[in-house]
Amino acid sequence: MPGLSKSQQQAAAIALHAPGKLFKRNLGFLKMDRGDLRDFAETKHKGLPKHKNSPDHPPKKFRVFS
Repeated sequence: MPGLSKSQQQAAAIALHAPGKLFKRNLGFLKMDRGDLRDFAETKHKGLPKHKNSPDHPPKKFRVFS
C-alpha cells in the first residue's frame, strides 16, 4: 500500500530507518510490519499532496480581516 501524502512517506521512512526520531503523533508507524513500512517509504513524491485531507479534518479556511 503506497503512502497517500508526502508527510506519510517521510514519517514511514523515519520509522524505518531512525525510529527514535519519530514525533509522538507518528508512533503508530512503529506498530506496522517492516514490509508495509517499506512500501510507504518507497512511495514517489511526484503527484502526491503535502498532507492527506480526510473527512474528519477538512482543510483549514483562511480568515479574512476587514
